[in-house]
Amino acid sequence: MKVEYDKNRIAKRNFKSNMFATFVLSVIILCFATLIWLITSIVIDAAGWIDWQFIMSFPSRFPEKSGVLPGLVGSLILTISISVIAVPIGVGSAIYLEEYANRKGLFYKIIDISISNLSGVPSIIYGILGLSLFSLITILKGTILAGAITLSLLILPVVIVSSQEALKAVPRSLKEAAYGLGMSKWQMIVAVVIPYALPGMLTGVILALSRAIGEGAPLIVIGAATFVNKLPSSLTSSFTALPIQVFYWSSLPKAEFQNVAAAGSIVLIAVLLLFNSIAIILRNKYQRRQ
Repeated sequence: MKVEYDKNRIAKRNFKSNMFATFVLSVIILCFATLIWLITSIVIDAAGWIDWQFIMSFPSRFPEKSGVLPGLVGSLILTISISVIAVPIGVGSAIYLEEYANRKGLFYKIIDISISNLSGVPSIIYGILGLSLFSLITILKGTILAGAITLSLLILPVVIVSSQEALKAVPRSLKEAAYGLGMSKWQMIVAVVIPYALPGMLTGVILALSRAIGEGAPLIVIGAATFVNKLPSSLTSSFTALPIQVFYWSSLPKAEFQNVAAAGSIVLIAVLLLFNSIAIILRNKYQRRQ
């Protein structure tokens, strides 16, 4: 009797497990199919519109003459500026919190909770924060530097949290071995902790920069232009970015501009894939060194 009861329990567990696995697989297939459908629709709409002239031209009121050059250059400069601002601050903050801060102290707990909460704040809130900040500094309003600082604030929590997780994964035995060789704490961090945690840190940076490149709402709020007919000459120049350019084209009444917007979306996806590929290659390179 007991054996029969155990068989029934096992059968129920297997049934529930199979049902859950089927549900998860169905959700994955649905999401993947939706993604394929969206990309296919964009590619079909963009067919015939993406060429070298489109890449190297400025926006125009004529769809056939419109180009994505200002948005492309603006996004590239933004990405480099964000990397220079957010990555050192984010990684440095993670190192301080994991290696130097007192984890039992009130300060650490407040900072840790604040960073976790900031990770879920909508991007438009950061745009409003940037608008409030840079409205006091007229020279920076609507400039690349303003956009870079705003988006850096947006991705900082992601960089910090991912870097913290990478630092936590460093084996304690490696740290003790470094101390045994006579290294100071800072020497141990530079020679042992950072090289070991670097692949995980790069993963977080990849995700953070990918989010920043695709953001348009914060840039619109801080005053980024939707129509620009010249390239930025400095960090205090007015600018546009690929997401803003695509949004502008998609809001125009002419049907041809929808095709131009689709072509701009393809360029944005290509830029994202390019940056992600470079970061993944660097991450894998450091992983092989370990």
